[in-house]
Amino acid sequence: MNQRNPGSDFKAGYCAIVGIPNVGKSTLLNALLGTKLSIVTRKPQTTRKRVLGIYSSDREQIVFLDTPGIMPRPTTLLHQTMLRDVRRSFGDADVILVLAEANVLAEKAFPSSWDEYIKAAAGKTMILALSKTDLLGEKKALFPILQAYGDRKEFLEIIPLSAKTGYNLKELVATLRKHLPAHQQLFDPEQLSDQQDRFFVAEFIREAIFQKFKEEIPYSTEVQIAEFKERRAGKWFIDANIIVERDSQKAILIGRNGEALKSLGTTARREIERFLAMPVYLELHVKTKRDWRQDKQALAEFGYHE
Repeated sequence: MNQRNPGSDFKAGYCAIVGIPNVGKSTLLNALLGTKLSIVTRKPQTTRKRVLGIYSSDREQIVFLDTPGIMPRPTTLLHQTMLRDVRRSFGDADVILVLAEANVLAEKAFPSSWDEYIKAAAGKTMILALSKTDLLGEKKALFPILQAYGDRKEFLEIIPLSAKTGYNLKELVATLRKHLPAHQQLFDPEQLSDQQDRFFVAEFIREAIFQKFKEEIPYSTEVQIAEFKERRAGKWFIDANIIVERDSQKAILIGRNGEALKSLGTTARREIERFLAMPVYLELHVKTKRDWRQDKQALAEFGYHE
């Protein structure tokens, strides 16, 4: 069947992937798409903005919304904006896929504010996916876990899976398909996202910052692409600004004789070249914008919308 002219049994719709921080939402999206689209680190709250990833086959098109982790108590205006984006995803989705780690107790898998999100999902199908089952060892260890989660009334189905090994990913797609509306394709089947390349370039720079720096620095930084030039011959040119909240953070990011920034640029450039499939010249600058995470105007400038 021609993917551009799907049959009458074709289904298409939106699926929001939600859960607490560091539960594996971005890893799952990347595994489903077969490519790295969302940045992934071991630190919580790596994802700040909703990332749209498009899964296409000859039977369905699932538009996944990878959302920021649900925090119990937002401490900054940035966090509040991120959580509004999560609630918006509940409203935009046809199906809501909630991730919880299989090796985490059921009572710890949901934030204290979870009832608010259940209300936001009123009338929507909610499916629970138990992630990271590869960490359990034997499959029989799943039975008491499934029983513990089975008491929750908000979920229509529960699926154990592992994005790392691929366990049950096909079953997950088949389950989601059941709950999508009959619909023509929403996007070109060759398209993986609706975001521009410069968005992902900024994300890969942020990922490198999360990987290389500790404590507060990754959470206090934002990345803006000042210039993005595609060239017919030679390397593409990318000029990016890394925004921090304090001059002391700026000094740490740059390092002695600029060595820390140079190392950061090398790591980020490798990921950017992999994603773009093009050689690039990456130029990084570090600038201070004091307390930008509490600044409504700065957040809007950085693309965080209410």
